[in-house]
Amino acid sequence: MDRLGGSCFIKEMTMNKKSYSILAVAVAGSMGLAACGGGSSDNKSGGSGAEGSGGTLYYLTKRPAEHLDPQRMYIGRDLSNLGRLTYRSLVQFPVTEDKAKADKPVADLATDTGKMSDGGKTWKFTIKDGVKWEDGKDITCADFKYGLSRTFATDVITGGPNYAIGFLDIPKKGDAPAYNGPYKKEGQAEFDKAVTCEGKTITYKFNKAWPDFNLAVASLRAFDPYRKDKDKGDKSNYAIFSNGPYKLQGTWKKGTGGTFVRNEHYDAKTDGVRKALPDKIEFKEGLTNEIINQRLIADGGKDKSAITDRAIPPSMYGQIKGDSQKRSVNVESPYVDYLVPNFNKMKNLKVRQALLAATNQDAWITAGGGDKAYAPSYSIINPALTTAYAKNPAFTDVPKGNIEKAKKLLEGVPASEKNIKFTYSGGTPTADKQAGAMKDNWEKAGFKVTLNGLTDTYYDVIQNPKADGDVFWGGWGSDWPSASTVIPALFDSRLNLTEKSNGQDYGNYKSDEVNKMIDEAAKKTSVDEAGEVYKQIDKKLGEDVAYIPLEIQKFYYLRGSKVTNYINNPATSMYPDLGAIGVSK
Repeated sequence: MDRLGGSCFIKEMTMNKKSYSILAVAVAGSMGLAACGGGSSDNKSGGSGAEGSGGTLYYLTKRPAEHLDPQRMYIGRDLSNLGRLTYRSLVQFPVTEDKAKADKPVADLATDTGKMSDGGKTWKFTIKDGVKWEDGKDITCADFKYGLSRTFATDVITGGPNYAIGFLDIPKKGDAPAYNGPYKKEGQAEFDKAVTCEGKTITYKFNKAWPDFNLAVASLRAFDPYRKDKDKGDKSNYAIFSNGPYKLQGTWKKGTGGTFVRNEHYDAKTDGVRKALPDKIEFKEGLTNEIINQRLIADGGKDKSAITDRAIPPSMYGQIKGDSQKRSVNVESPYVDYLVPNFNKMKNLKVRQALLAATNQDAWITAGGGDKAYAPSYSIINPALTTAYAKNPAFTDVPKGNIEKAKKLLEGVPASEKNIKFTYSGGTPTADKQAGAMKDNWEKAGFKVTLNGLTDTYYDVIQNPKADGDVFWGGWGSDWPSASTVIPALFDSRLNLTEKSNGQDYGNYKSDEVNKMIDEAAKKTSVDEAGEVYKQIDKKLGEDVAYIPLEIQKFYYLRGSKVTNYINNPATSMYPDLGAIGVSK
C-alpha cells in the first residue's frame, strides 16, 4: 500500500501476530464457523444521538487525495478514512486499540466473515438485509460484482490494487486477463464464471488458494460495491456515492478538500463497529506540515477539534512539551521507504550497483529527523513480517554508503549514464533536505544529480512508464500481514506492467526468474513456507538492485484538546481511527 511523505499506511508492530492469524481465520471460514453476526468491537456503534455524538471534527492535511474512487484508492490514509466514513465492504476490522482483536475481521455488509471452500480457491458471502446506498436503494450482489469488474479496466481504473487480476479464475490472453472490464466487456463471460450471484450470495472463484481473502477485503476498498448507474469511468475519480454513515456534502475539490455530513439512509444496527460520532467532518488539504502542527500546538478555536495525518517536523520537536506532549503520539510503522532505479533508463547493472554503494541511509535518516522519525531498514520487507524477513545481504553498505566502491564501479561508464534525475515526493523542507543529503553522497561518487521534487500528486506521475526520472522514491506497507502483499505487488511485472501504467512496479522492473519464484511462493500452503521463498526472491531483487531500502517510518502526531476517544488503531494502520473519534462540545 502506497505511502506519501508524512502520511503513511501504518500497522504498529503487530504483523507477526497477524501472520499466524491468517490461516486460523481461513480455517474457520472453511468449516463454516466464521459467522460474526453484525460484527463486534470495543465500542458500540453510534451515530446521531449516540453518547458523545455531535459537533464538527476537522482533518488537517497537506497532500491532496489522488483517488476517491474505491477501486482506484491505494494510499493508506484514504483507504482508512473512507472505509470508516463512506465505503462499507463485506467485512471490516474492529474499532479497537487491542492488538489481539484488531487483526480479526468482522462482518460489515455481509452476514458473516465469509465461507471458504476448495482449499481456499472459493469464497462465499451473503449480503445483509436492510443495507442501503445514500439514495435509499438496496445494496445488491450485482453491485459487488460490478465494483470488482472495474479493476480489470486497467486503461481507465488506474492506481488501485491489482490482486483480483492475478487471483480470479479468468483465462489469460497473452500476459493479460481475457477480460478487460465493464466498459469494453471483452471476455465478459469469463468474468461471469469467476464471480457469480445467487440472490444475496456472491461467490468468488480463484485460480489458486487465497486463504486470507477476507483480510484483503477488510483492508482494501477494491472489493467494495459500486453502482453501475453511478459509474462515469475516469470522471468518477472524486465522486463519492456513499453506503456508510456519512456522505459527501456537495463536491470534493482537489487541493482544498470536502465536507462529510450524516447519511440518513445508513442504519447503525447493520454495522456494529463504526461509532460515527461527529455530525460533520471537514477535510482541509493543502496545508504544510509546519502550519498544521503550529496550529495544533497553539490549540485555538476550531483547531481544538482537529486531527492530522501529518508528522511533526523535526524542527518543531523541541516545542512538544507539557500540554502538547499529552496530546501527541509516536508510533512505529511497518512502512518501508525505498528507492527504485528506473529500469527503462538505468539498464547498466554497474550503474545501479554504484548508486546502491553511494547511498547513505544514515544521512537520509538524520536529515529526516533521526530516530523519532525513522528506524533503519535492510529489506523491502518489514521486520514485523517475521516469517519472510531477513537482512538482505546486498544492502550491507547502505547504512553509511561506500563512496570508493561506487567510484570504482563507475570507472569507464559513459558520462551520460552518470546523469540522474531523482524524483521524490517533495514540497516540504524535510523532504527537500533529505533529497539534498542523497544528492550530496551520490555526487561524491561521480554522479551528476538533478532533484525533481513533486509537490502536487505523486504516485499517478511515477506510475507512468514514460516518466523521465532515473530514480524514484517509494513507500510501501503490506496490504495485510503477508509478504505476498509486498513482493508480488511491487515486482511481479505480469500484474503491474501495461502500456499506460506500471502499477506499483515504479521502476519498471521485469524478471522472468522473479516471476517464477513468486508463482512458487503462491503454491505454498503456509505463511512460513511461503516466507522462505520470499527471502530468496528478496535476495535476487537485491542482486539486481531492483530497489534500495531507506528506512522504516515512524510517526509523531498531534491532536486538538477537544478531540475525544482518540485511538491509533492497528487495523486502520495506526492512523487516527475515524470510526472511533469524536469531539467534545
